[in-house]
Amino acid sequence: MAFPGFMIPEGFGLLAFVALVPVFAVIRHTSWKHVWWFGFLFGFTFYLFFAYWLKSFHALAIVLIPLIKAFELMLCFMALKAADSFFKRFGYLVQAVVWTAYAYLSESWFAGFAYGDIAYAFYKYTPFVQIADITGIWGIVFLAILPQTFLGRYLADFVRGNAPSFRSHVLRNIIPVIIYALLMAATLIYGGVKTHEWRNKESDKTWDVVTVQHNHDSWKGGYYTYLHNFNNLRRYTLEALSVTDPDIVIWSETAFVPSVAWHTAYSTEGSGYETTAALVDEFVSFGENLGVPLLTGNPEGVIDDESLPPILEDGTTNRMDYNTVILFDDGEIKETYRKQHLVPFTEHFPYEKELPWLYDLLLANDYNWWLQGTESVVFESDGVKFSTPICFEDNFGYLSAGFVAAGADVIVNMSNDNWSKKVSAELQHAAMGAFRSIETRKATIRGTNSGITCLITPEGSMHDPMEPFTMGWHLYHVPVYTHESNPDTFYVRHIDLFAHIAVYSSYILLAAGAVMKAVSVIRNKRK
Repeated sequence: MAFPGFMIPEGFGLLAFVALVPVFAVIRHTSWKHVWWFGFLFGFTFYLFFAYWLKSFHALAIVLIPLIKAFELMLCFMALKAADSFFKRFGYLVQAVVWTAYAYLSESWFAGFAYGDIAYAFYKYTPFVQIADITGIWGIVFLAILPQTFLGRYLADFVRGNAPSFRSHVLRNIIPVIIYALLMAATLIYGGVKTHEWRNKESDKTWDVVTVQHNHDSWKGGYYTYLHNFNNLRRYTLEALSVTDPDIVIWSETAFVPSVAWHTAYSTEGSGYETTAALVDEFVSFGENLGVPLLTGNPEGVIDDESLPPILEDGTTNRMDYNTVILFDDGEIKETYRKQHLVPFTEHFPYEKELPWLYDLLLANDYNWWLQGTESVVFESDGVKFSTPICFEDNFGYLSAGFVAAGADVIVNMSNDNWSKKVSAELQHAAMGAFRSIETRKATIRGTNSGITCLITPEGSMHDPMEPFTMGWHLYHVPVYTHESNPDTFYVRHIDLFAHIAVYSSYILLAAGAVMKAVSVIRNKRK
């Protein structure tokens, strides 16, 4: 309930300060024999209800993601149990470090899924989350978890009947309690100052951006679907230009589906793709003659097998695709960005040889693979430098920080969440994007096909969201803060440093605790 969901539409973030107290109580109270099972059960149940909208993504996803998180949390609970067992007095401190490490590691491997990280529950509490420009979300995770490991420890002992008074528990740990109180006070003071600063900071430039929200699931294909979508996108774009004078027009991820790169590079004569190729020509002509720059998602088709022709004898194409964003400017396609962080299992699966049964199962369930980009492209239009994390990519702080480090002054997120059919899924996604603006101190403009289309300012506030699941357009005045007047944040200069500290500290502390435990056992046996 702390997150946006079917119970509380925008979530009640303060619950995230107490919701995990029972979890840590259970870990302390239960045995080694059963703690792994509680981790599995917790992970599966939480993600089944939190990410309930995955059933609209694919029937396999609503099982696969909770299972993956269940196995992750099974291991995490065992590490948390070890921290509590190895460190009799201050195990709760080690647990907070371990949980922070887990939060980072859980999104850092192939199947990393950042949704549900406790930090994102606080997206509306701007003074608390401003430290993200120093620590990323990892400092927020630590501050949110530490009081819960402390209270969970006490709750477990209380249930057992061997707990002192709560006052005695606090006094026995008075130094960590005071340090935490000082850290929280410093965080809120820093957050208040930064929130006021960025809400009143004059931008170096204002970038007028029209976003077009055409409210159609880009996964649905076919020529007449492509034509219908293009007509809507064109209609709303021309309507916006008739009453506004923007610096750029933004469509969403894969707003125009037929690949411009493919159809302009290879002849389709006699292949059966002539009508689609003609639609591409019409789209390219529209983009080149629009009169203002046009930024849109569009797959980049490339030859799959160089030894074969583009169109095979059976009529299929010898083709692989990148999920890309293209920029029409000055009457031409000026630049292309290829998505770097692909969605696991649906866009990318690197274990064909190791797990052929799963690879075949995914293909049988209509999953298709994209090629992976490698470059943090920075576009430039009308003197504004910007980068375009595509959909899922804004879940990860390192990517947006990498774009800004490469020179971007604005983040343009291009998303398609229409498939979810749930506003809560779109809001969960947008809330994560808000942290990217805080981490980098750059404005984010979200160009989506069904929501949440909005402007996010550098203190993480969302402005003028378009009504989800409707068609239309909106003009946003995006503040631009250049590198010259606003140097990179600590987080951009030291990406995920605090997460790395938590990971290595966890390894060292758990290893040291295991050694101390083993020495203690040996000594007791000798006695």
